[in-house]
Amino acid sequence: MRRPSLAAALLCTWLSPAASASEWVPVREVSLEVRAGSPLDFSSLLPNASIDADSRLVAGPDGRLAFAKAPEQPVRMLCASLAWSPASGGFPDHDGAERYARQLAMHGYNIARLHFVDASLMFGRQKDFDFDPETLDRVHYLLAALKRNGIYWIIDGLSSPRGAYGGHDDRWDANGDLKLRLHLDEEAVAHWSKLQHTFLASVNPYTGTATIRDDALALVILANENGMEFDSVVRERPEKPAYDEALAEPFNRWLSARYGTTEALASAWGDLGADERVETASVRLPAKRYADGPRMRDLQAFFVETERASAARMSQVLRDLGYRGLISTYNNWPTVQTALSRRDLDAVTMNTYHDWVGGYSAGSALTQASSLADGASYMRMIAAARWLGKPFIVSEYDHLFWNRYRYEAGLTMPAYAALQGWDVICRHGHGPIALAYGEPFPHKKAMLPYAIALDPVARAGETLSALVFRRGDVTTSAITIPFSVRGEEDLGEDMQVREPERLTDLALVGRIGLLRADPSGGESGVTQPRDRDAGTILAALRDEHILATENRTDTTSGFYESDTGQVLLDRRAGQLRVSTPATEAAAFSSLREPIDLGLMRIGQADGNGLVALSAIDAQGTLSESRRLLLIFATDAQNTGMVFRDSEEKVIEDFGALPARIRKGYVDLELARTAARWSVSPVGLDGTVYPPADSGSGRVAFRLSNDTPYGPTPYFLVEM
Repeated sequence: MRRPSLAAALLCTWLSPAASASEWVPVREVSLEVRAGSPLDFSSLLPNASIDADSRLVAGPDGRLAFAKAPEQPVRMLCASLAWSPASGGFPDHDGAERYARQLAMHGYNIARLHFVDASLMFGRQKDFDFDPETLDRVHYLLAALKRNGIYWIIDGLSSPRGAYGGHDDRWDANGDLKLRLHLDEEAVAHWSKLQHTFLASVNPYTGTATIRDDALALVILANENGMEFDSVVRERPEKPAYDEALAEPFNRWLSARYGTTEALASAWGDLGADERVETASVRLPAKRYADGPRMRDLQAFFVETERASAARMSQVLRDLGYRGLISTYNNWPTVQTALSRRDLDAVTMNTYHDWVGGYSAGSALTQASSLADGASYMRMIAAARWLGKPFIVSEYDHLFWNRYRYEAGLTMPAYAALQGWDVICRHGHGPIALAYGEPFPHKKAMLPYAIALDPVARAGETLSALVFRRGDVTTSAITIPFSVRGEEDLGEDMQVREPERLTDLALVGRIGLLRADPSGGESGVTQPRDRDAGTILAALRDEHILATENRTDTTSGFYESDTGQVLLDRRAGQLRVSTPATEAAAFSSLREPIDLGLMRIGQADGNGLVALSAIDAQGTLSESRRLLLIFATDAQNTGMVFRDSEEKVIEDFGALPARIRKGYVDLELARTAARWSVSPVGLDGTVYPPADSGSGRVAFRLSNDTPYGPTPYFLVEM
C-alpha cells in the first residue's frame, strides 16, 4: 500500500469544507417570484406611481431628490442594480422583462441602475457601434417595462473601458484605456459622444421616446469609476510605471501654465531633477504612487482641473441632446482630490464595499470581519464624500458574500442612509432578485460575491431596506455637521488623503457632508485644519443645545446614539440597534445579555444574526398593527463549499446550489398581549405556512429558522 505524498497530506489538511452539514439546511424553494398579496409583496405598502412630466425626479431646493410637481417634499429611492452579463443570463426576453419588472415593484424598488449596458450591446461584436440587435431590443423593452411599473432609471454613459469598440472579448475586465483617454484626447470624447447619440438618443420603440428625453431617466453617470487616479490604480501592472505615459504631456502643459519657468517649479518642488525642464516638457510623473511630496500634490491638482473640465464637456453633450435630468460621475474613492472633482456636479454618486472580494477564482479571499467592529467605516467614508445641498446617490454598496456578518448590511446601510438623508441606495449585484433558482448560467449556479439575488441573507436585508429606508421608518437627523472645504489648498502631498476616521464618526450621530468654506470665516462645523476630534465637536454641540445632553454617545468607548434616538451602534459589543414606531431591529455578533428595543425584547440566540420586526398593515405601528413581518437572518452557504483555511477566509470551491441556511434560534418577547397570536413561517416566495407557534395573552416564543417547510428568514406575526 502506497503512502500518500506529503503534498497530498498537506492539501487534505488545508482544504476545509464548510461547517458540518447538520448546521446547515438546504433551501427548498425553486420559484422565487413573490406571491401577490403575500407578506413579502410591498406593492400596496410602497406603491409606485406612474411616471410622467409631473413626477420627473429633480433636485429640490434643499438638494434632495423630489418629484417635479412637489419639489419641497424629498423622496427616497430604493435602487435595483441591473449589472447583467452573459454569464449571469443577460437581459431577459419580453415575457421575462414583464415578470421581472413587476417583481421589482413588488419587492419595493422604485429606481434601477443599468450597468455595463455598453458591454452587453457590444458582446461578440467585431465592428464599432455594431450593437447586437436582440440585446438592444431587450434593453429597450426592459426600460419600458420598468417605467410601466413606476421604476425610474439610472444609466451609465460608459461602464466598460472597451466602450463601443468592436473586436474585444474582455468587456467586463479592467482592460482598455478609454476611461483615461476621455480626459486626454479628442477621439475618445468623440467615441463616447457617439455612444450617447447611438444608444441614449435613439427612440425606444416601446416608449415612443428617446431614452435621454424620457421622464423616467433620473440620472446619467457619465462613466463608471472613471477618476484618473483610480483608473491608473486599476490598470497598474508590476512591469509598468505607476502612471500612464499618456499623462506626461498634458501634465507638463499644466505645469507650464501654472509655473511658467523651470526655476519657479524648482522653487516650489525642491526635488526637480537636473534633466527636468518646464520649457522642454520633460518633467516626470511621480515614479511611485505612494511617494509623498509636492510633485504628487501638483499631480492631484492637475487631476482636479482635468476632471472638472472633462465632466463639464461630457455633460454638455448630454444637454445638447435634450437631457434635463441629473448628471454625475467619479463615483468612487472618498479622497480630497476626488471630492474637489465632484464639487460642481449636479449630484454626488459613490460606491463602497465592506470586505471587498476581487474575483471568483480559487484563492480569492476576504477578512471575515464585522462591519460593526470598525464602526461601519464603509458607510462613514462615503458620508464624508457627500457635498451638502446636492442629491446623494449610493450607486453601489455591498457587504459581500461569503462574509458571515453580511446580515449587518440589511440594517447598517439603510438605517444610516436614512439618518443622513441620502436619496438613493443601490446594493450592487448582477440583479437584486431572481425569478427562480437553477437558471442555466455560470453565475447563477451558486451564490457568489455580487450575486445577491440568490443569497437568502442578502435578500432579507433588501426586504428590510425597503421598510427602514424607502418607507422612512428611520427619520433623517435634525443635525447637520458640515466639513468645510477651501479648495486646492486642502490637497496634501499624499494622494490617499481623505477625511479623518476620527471625524467621520460624526456620521453615526448626525448628518455630515462637505461644504464650501465661508471666506468670512463664519462657517460652523468642522473647519480646516482638521485638528479636532468627534468627541470635542459633540461636546460643543451639547453645550450649544444642538445635541441633547442625554444623548448617550461616547466616542472613547465606541458607543454612538443618533440624535434621533432611533439608531444605536455599540462597536465593542458588535451590535447595531434600531428602534422606531414601525420597525425595531438588531444586528449582533454577540448577545451576552438581552436586547430591549422597546416593544421587542431579544432574550438569547444561539449565534450571530439579524432580527427585525416591522409593521406591514394599515395601522403602521408596532404597537397597533395586527400583521408584523419578522426577519431572522443568520448565514447561508452553497452546498459543497470548500475553504483553504479553518476561518473560511480563502475560497477553494464555491460549491453549487441549493443554498443552505445556517440553523439558528432566538428567544423573543413582545410588549403586547392578544386574545390570540400566531407566528407563521413565510417562504422565500411569500407563501405563508401554518403557524409554528401560537398562544394567547403575553406574546413570547422561541423562533427557529429551521421550519417543517424548509429554512427561511421570514415569519408573519398575527394578533
